[in-house]
Amino acid sequence: MRDVVVLGVGQSVFGKFPERSVSSLGCEAVLAALDDAGIGPRQVQTAYSSRLYSDMITSQTILKEIGIVGIEMTNVENACAGGATAVRQLWKDIAGGFCDVGIALGVESMTTSPVAGKLIPPAHDDLEGQLGMSMPALFALMARRLMTTQGATIEDFAQVSVKAHDAGALNPYAQYRKRLTVDEVVGSRMIADPITLLQCCPNTDGAAAIVLCSSEFARRYTTKLIRIIASSLVSGDYLFRKDDLTTFRLGAAAAEKAYEMAGVAPRDLDLVELHDAFASEEIMHYEDLSLCPRGDGVGLLRSGATSLGGRIPVNPSGGLLSLGHPLSASGVRNICEIVLHLRGRAGDRQVHNARLGLAQMLGGAATGLEAGAASVHILAA
Repeated sequence: MRDVVVLGVGQSVFGKFPERSVSSLGCEAVLAALDDAGIGPRQVQTAYSSRLYSDMITSQTILKEIGIVGIEMTNVENACAGGATAVRQLWKDIAGGFCDVGIALGVESMTTSPVAGKLIPPAHDDLEGQLGMSMPALFALMARRLMTTQGATIEDFAQVSVKAHDAGALNPYAQYRKRLTVDEVVGSRMIADPITLLQCCPNTDGAAAIVLCSSEFARRYTTKLIRIIASSLVSGDYLFRKDDLTTFRLGAAAAEKAYEMAGVAPRDLDLVELHDAFASEEIMHYEDLSLCPRGDGVGLLRSGATSLGGRIPVNPSGGLLSLGHPLSASGVRNICEIVLHLRGRAGDRQVHNARLGLAQMLGGAATGLEAGAASVHILAA
């Protein structure tokens, strides 16, 4: 396989923009990525786009607006992992020699989606959903299990959100650039005990795009090559017959595959971007990504290692909790965030001397939680 290089990254500001079309959000991200790459629309050879709440042909509808036409375009959907899946498909095309340069886009307008402000009813054959097993309830059960097995407290979960908002306050693209205190997070409205409102990611509109290419193509435009040295995607059981509420087996499997492909160990990482739709979730991903031994996720958080300035900063972007979570865009955006740090261009939130980073994204349905997907990308400067 050929080396795959990130040539350009771009995103829109994340927030609530019901007045903006999906096309305008997507075009903003794509144009930013092309500008960052230093290439024109007509040089793009293939495109992958992801959008969960879509009519049809997302790629074609958006890319024609900026002159990308007459090429192969593919649209994918994989819940929150959709954007990461689009990146992986493009990565495979370039690694396999099917094209030299392409673009992956993730875009979502949650405020104008069919689910905006609505509860999603469970499927008729989804027993857990009929009994109330929604996303918040599932993660509340997991949080309770962490409290039992590791002595976690609601203040620990609140600290994850505080950490995220500290980082998000430094990110000009973040939906919420406001720092919080532990007391404010704990005192916010209860959603599913022990999860409070400020432990939940917000509904968000936004887009992110990334230009990938071969190393030969990249050398025409840059001397600093940021390579994707591992890409994994694992799908299958997500909750069904789950024997441990404090792990996501798909996430652990995807991480194991990525480490093996990259030939690196968790201790080699300089930063991590991961799926933190709920604050307690981040702690479980620490263990699934082998950032610490099993059973020590809470201890890793309390040590300060995952904060900005710590040994292994997690979600220096602000994560989904502060930056926001426009579902399909998040899996592209968190890879872009790693790229910024490896280039030394992350501004006030820059991880010092970053050389190796990991981006993880998890996806599953709001109901029918027996299936899902997990993706891990490892990038190196």
